[in-house]
Amino acid sequence: MKTSFSNYIEQLQDRITNRLEQLDGGATFQEDLWEREEGGGGRTRVIENGNVFEKGGVNISKVHGDLPPSMQAYFGVKDCTFFACGLSLVLHPKNPMVPTVHANWRYFELYDMKGAKIDAWFGGGQDLTPYYLFEEDALHFHTVCKRACDAHEGDFYKTFKEKCDQYFWNAHRNEARGIGGLFFDYCKATGTFSIEQWANFVCEVGDSFLESYVPIVERRKDSAYSKEQREWQEIRRGRYVEFNLVHDKGTLFGLKTNGRIESILMSLPPKVQWNYNHQPKKGSPEEQLVTVLKQPVEWIK
Repeated sequence: MKTSFSNYIEQLQDRITNRLEQLDGGATFQEDLWEREEGGGGRTRVIENGNVFEKGGVNISKVHGDLPPSMQAYFGVKDCTFFACGLSLVLHPKNPMVPTVHANWRYFELYDMKGAKIDAWFGGGQDLTPYYLFEEDALHFHTVCKRACDAHEGDFYKTFKEKCDQYFWNAHRNEARGIGGLFFDYCKATGTFSIEQWANFVCEVGDSFLESYVPIVERRKDSAYSKEQREWQEIRRGRYVEFNLVHDKGTLFGLKTNGRIESILMSLPPKVQWNYNHQPKKGSPEEQLVTVLKQPVEWIK
């Protein structure tokens, strides 16, 4: 399983970066191969200062070794080793009418000190963070997510959409990071759903990513915008940074397992503002977005 999924994320990384370069039409992804001293490594690809994408990364990693004590406590296990592989991406567009997007698909195995596998699971998802709300974009993104889920289990979209709304919640701000999508974790083999079936589901979601995001970018990337709208984008990016550094489990896992810091912090946008007690004008599009983020929305009725 770890070999087949590792091969899958390598191929998916190629597909995604090739399509995004076509979409940007200017910048290309710069590749950085790295190794982890404790075991494993990765392939980081970053695009910057493009026509469409101000900054973005599409990274894969395959790491292994002893599970640190902090993560042993988190998983509720004793001395053991681990293997983890996954693809993680974040794209920050220039145009504030184009939403930021995040996605991650990963596989994890735990072994006892004799090398016997004691646990395995999949996780991942994809979510959208707009700066200006366009309901047709939200509907499109969620429709593609639902279609990928429905190909496997009828209740997957409802379940994983709710988990996404719960997970990407900036508790200290009492608001969502964005308009959600899918989030799933600890997807393990059961009597009714095998690990192979979970792999098929995760690959289906991964394969759907470009369909969920590219049409939105194509629709919005040439939209006119003002200096004030750009400033609003940078203010909202601050909330994105806050979530990733305060709440995100993937960021914390990377930092606690001596992950590669440049790859971990690739998700942070290049230009951000934190204005004191900034409040959008009443009745403005900016206030409309903030209002929506206060309560999860059922985009597909």
